[in-house]
Amino acid sequence: MPMAPWGMPDVVLTPEELAARTTVATEAAFNAATDLGLLVEETRILHNVFSLVIHLSPSPVVARIPVVLAPGTTPEQLTRKQQRELDVADWLRHQNVPAVRPSPLVPLEPVREDDFSITFWELADVADDHEPYAAADHALSAALHAALMAYPGLLPFLSPFNDGLPALLESLEGSPHLTDEDLDRAFSEWHALRPVLGSAAAFRDRFPSVDLQPIQGDAPSHNVIRCRDGLLFGDFEDVCLGPVEWDLAGQGPEAVEAYNAAAGPLGMRTVDPDLQRVMDTARNLQLIGAFALVPQLPLLADGLQHPLQAWRDSPALVL
Repeated sequence: MPMAPWGMPDVVLTPEELAARTTVATEAAFNAATDLGLLVEETRILHNVFSLVIHLSPSPVVARIPVVLAPGTTPEQLTRKQQRELDVADWLRHQNVPAVRPSPLVPLEPVREDDFSITFWELADVADDHEPYAAADHALSAALHAALMAYPGLLPFLSPFNDGLPALLESLEGSPHLTDEDLDRAFSEWHALRPVLGSAAAFRDRFPSVDLQPIQGDAPSHNVIRCRDGLLFGDFEDVCLGPVEWDLAGQGPEAVEAYNAAAGPLGMRTVDPDLQRVMDTARNLQLIGAFALVPQLPLLADGLQHPLQAWRDSPALVL
């Protein structure tokens, strides 16, 4: 059955309903943590957008709780996704890659509490100038990809496109933010991209010279935590198998140039321009699909207006 943190509403949640969701999720984190034997005297919210991130003081532990999910997401799907994130982050820790670490004080697995699925992480010493989603040097993405090449675990192929996007697109009908022309174009691009990006085999047929490898899955240069002793990569919930171009999608030619300059000395290939255009289109389509999440996260309605207009102004996909 689908996940139901507050029912994945069809109408936009009110501020009071959003606050209630935060309260209930925080209580779930507290209960799960204390059941695991952690000392929790105070909860402090560190971040609250797609996931609620809470410091469980005085323990050096942070709870992360997804509160905005694609329609139709099941508990089993979310658990698998969170387990992949924990496994990759733990592996990176053992490779001495600067990434957010799972807490060693609890088992390395998601915990189910009420309608929420929770993971636990080490508390980072965040710098005063940290800004969520602020871009770091794109050369860091090349370094992360170089490290991830050796990851031995099994990962799904391009899961942000293949697993989450179909349900988002199906839920766009009736969105007040999109016109009929927008919907026609979105589904046209989906049907053009799906035969190419729907499986690793199909991808290799279309781009035989491009290697696939583990990637972070969600713009790693924008998912960093600025700490007092350096940067930490975070948010590996979309970790998957794919081309490195997906992690650069939508970030522009300067990002690609910086990535290419760092990739060569690391023994990494440089970006394929044709594939980058395809990945940019796929990423844009994912952003359009995110309008289906507005009922769960109303602030998206304004935040997606610029990507929407840029997409409308961009040329149609030609494969």
